[in-house]
Amino acid sequence: MAKKVTVSIPDMLHEKMEEWRESFNLSKMFQDAVTEAIQRKEDLQKRIREDLDLNQIVDRLRQEKMQSEGNYYDSGKSDGVVWAKTAHYEDLMYALGWSDFDKVVEDEVFGDYFSLKKARNALMAVTPDGINEYFRVYLEGWKNGVEQFWQEVQDKL
Repeated sequence: MAKKVTVSIPDMLHEKMEEWRESFNLSKMFQDAVTEAIQRKEDLQKRIREDLDLNQIVDRLRQEKMQSEGNYYDSGKSDGVVWAKTAHYEDLMYALGWSDFDKVVEDEVFGDYFSLKKARNALMAVTPDGINEYFRVYLEGWKNGVEQFWQEVQDKL
């Protein structure tokens, strides 16, 4: 059984359709076009399911995410050590007790420093809810770098 469907079209197209109404079966043209579009979508979904197992894709993306986060952690750790080597004692003590990562760009000690780091990396972002996962992983690495530096020097002071 056929169903009626209402389709909105621009005035100019409507005028052209009226001119050629007798030359075309517009209903059949519409059916063919929609059938073809749906078939292309279904074929694409089928190829995705058959060509690449979704579990394999998820596993690959999960590994890439972990690698990316690892790179951010390592980069943060390296930057933390570099910062700690030149930090004043009071700033170093502040960094060791600091944990409010979500307010990092507003922090009176670290705000400017981390704003520059964020500006140089498009994936590190601050949202109204706080920092995103890339920025958080970077900061965790940074703090770990500062802590490792401190462990090396504290007993020598």
